[in-house]
Amino acid sequence: MTQQATVGQRLPSVTVKTLDDQTIQLGQQNSATWQLVVVYRGLHCPICKSYLSQIEAMKGEFEEINVNVIAISTDPEEKARKFRDECNLSMTIGYGLSISEARTLGLFISEPMSSAETDQPFAEPGTFLVRPDRKLHIMDVSNAPFSRPDLKMLKSGIAFIQKKDYPVRGTA
Repeated sequence: MTQQATVGQRLPSVTVKTLDDQTIQLGQQNSATWQLVVVYRGLHCPICKSYLSQIEAMKGEFEEINVNVIAISTDPEEKARKFRDECNLSMTIGYGLSISEARTLGLFISEPMSSAETDQPFAEPGTFLVRPDRKLHIMDVSNAPFSRPDLKMLKSGIAFIQKKDYPVRGTA
């Protein structure tokens, strides 16, 4: 049985390809860098476009607190590329997250409501903050597109965690 994502533990092994021709294992970042993994629903989601545009606008603020942002989805490369281009994103974009890997991360999976939405099952939103020691510090998943962490609150919370060495919460 595959381990499921649990705060305070190492992120399960999940590897994604990126639009800049890299292969990234989530949680395997530089030993001094935090990683913020943002799972978005896909090209079909206007709320994702707005949310990731907000992240893009704050990218420099995250970098200032030593946080590398990667956005990933279950979309294939072509859709991920179109999403990136439509939103004018410069952050790392991963694609092709498998449904089994999404489940390993603890994400909810939805079937398309119609072919107008998309043509395959997809992961609902999730946000994962991985510490430099590769342990998952924050995990926020949603079963719908309407519930996501407030980005300014998240950024200030990460800065607080780093400054005060604030422990992982919600482990019991």
